[in-house]
Amino acid sequence: MEKNTIEKLKKKIQTFPDEPGIYQFFDTKKELIYVGKATSLKNRVKSYFIGKRTSRPIEQMIHQVASITYKQTDSVIEAIILESNYIKKYKPKYNVISKDDKSWNYLVITKDEYPLVIPIRQHELKQKIEQEIKKEFQYVFGPYPGLAQKPTMKVLTKLFNLSTCQKNKKAKKQKKPCLYRQMGQCLGVCTGEITSAVYKQKVIKPLVTFLRGGKKRLLTSIKKNMQQAAKEKQFEEAARLRDQLHNLQKIQDVTLINKSFFETEETNTQEFITKIEGYDISNLGTTGKVGSMVVFVHGEPDKTQYRKFKIKTVEGQSDVDCLDEVLTRRLKHNEWKYPDLFLIDGGLPQVNRIKKVFKKTGIQIPIIGIAKGSDRKKNEIILGTTDREIIKWVYKHTKILIRVRDEAHRFAIKFQREQRKLKA
Repeated sequence: MEKNTIEKLKKKIQTFPDEPGIYQFFDTKKELIYVGKATSLKNRVKSYFIGKRTSRPIEQMIHQVASITYKQTDSVIEAIILESNYIKKYKPKYNVISKDDKSWNYLVITKDEYPLVIPIRQHELKQKIEQEIKKEFQYVFGPYPGLAQKPTMKVLTKLFNLSTCQKNKKAKKQKKPCLYRQMGQCLGVCTGEITSAVYKQKVIKPLVTFLRGGKKRLLTSIKKNMQQAAKEKQFEEAARLRDQLHNLQKIQDVTLINKSFFETEETNTQEFITKIEGYDISNLGTTGKVGSMVVFVHGEPDKTQYRKFKIKTVEGQSDVDCLDEVLTRRLKHNEWKYPDLFLIDGGLPQVNRIKKVFKKTGIQIPIIGIAKGSDRKKNEIILGTTDREIIKWVYKHTKILIRVRDEAHRFAIKFQREQRKLKA
């Protein structure tokens, strides 16, 4: 690649949007040689021209790139789908070279009475002969390089009301509503409230349209069905379609790509979060409830800013209510300088409650939760913000955030033990 070509490409990349989408590399013959996805088109494509190159074929052959184009998408999952469709259609040389990569996944839809949607790795799919695939699966979508399976299934389940309860034959026989039915996310496969034909029409057909890249067509169809349902006074169905329409228009899905993807995506957010406050609750059942606040500045603990809270208003055992009290009391202390990020030891219920506290008090500082699980080995990031730059920062600095979470836990336990000694 000539020096002039490199400079032209770098200049062009500066005009790329800081939004998700796919980018396409062409050679001097205008042949598409590579297609990739990005959470930030500008940062991702720029990363190929700075820093040390990896052993990936396209990075070793970047000198062959003569021109670059992009297609912006509304969400990460649409970028993933579009990338997959381009790989399948055009078979770009350097995508095909990497086709045995372990991180390549597929989504398959089974031929069950109530079809299941299952993520499957490439090597698992390769173990099946063509006849087995046709017998078991109605649809096979992919490959999806670098796709994170669990978050993907979470997003698709919410967007399309996917059911997994038909796997529990005992529950189906007893017609007991599954957890998702109780939450209003399952359409009633477990209770026999929806037939196979209607499930395929309302759930599987829209999903297939979406995975084929037909989001615009799908939105038009949903809007039409919503209006028809309202006209026929099927208000529950109209409300479901209204919510589905809203969720599809504002998909929050940056976590669908494996963490390793973010590590290769150069950003300018390295130091813009300098102060983090971390919170945790500790108790002995319904008694001995305390809260902790720890502070990290530039990635290191500042113990002079730590604070302890005795829970005063919460009866019974509720970490969510305790966190509500602690953060409400903390926000009244304007003399304590606010952080760039609030971190709590907890999952979605805790994050949602604190978001309400912030809304009530007019605080607009991002909040992140880390769900720990019963054995404290789980580290699931719960995003309480949709700011793309903050989300990228979070996934580049997960280790620091886990340190803050663990320190808040340690400090809460220590305070609780001190209180027990005082009472003894």
